Amino acid sequence: MRIIGGSLKGKSIFLPSALKARPTTDFAKEGLFNVLENSLDFKSARVLDLFSGTGSISFEFASRGCPEVFSVEMNPLHASFITKNAVSLGIKEKIRVVRHNVFEFIEICHLDYDVIFVDPPYSIEGLDAIPDKIFGHSIDEGGTPFLKRGGVLV
Repeated sequence: MRIIGGSLKGKSIFLPSALKARPTTDFAKEGLFNVLENSLDFKSARVLDLFSGTGSISFEFASRGCPEVFSVEMNPLHASFITKNAVSLGIKEKIRVVRHNVFEFIEICHLDYDVIFVDPPYSIEGLDAIPDKIFGHSIDEGGTPFLKRGGVLV
């Protein structure tokens, strides 16, 4: 796995064999970030990476200058891997690893985000309900949306 853009471009991260998640391919990341570069100011974006797995997408956002990237990953081995690599890459202050169930996290989160990236395991139950949960969740009683107006759900 490697970081394909930003200040950490070209840095390699080696995955231990015990890690069950597979990182997003370079080809897919390149396409995603080419689209986002034209619609997002990375320097001020708050990002939520749900089902973070290896942290590949979180590292890409942080490398491109996002000041706050929240990586939600329930598997303790994966969450530890993301934390360890954020430290070794020097971006620990930008990445906050939240070890939690994504469905429960969406319900209790009280922050709003400019980008919410969702890349769940294919076999997970309740997958089709995620967009409705995101768009239907308010972070306060005034109805402030979880995904900021004009934000991006990927």
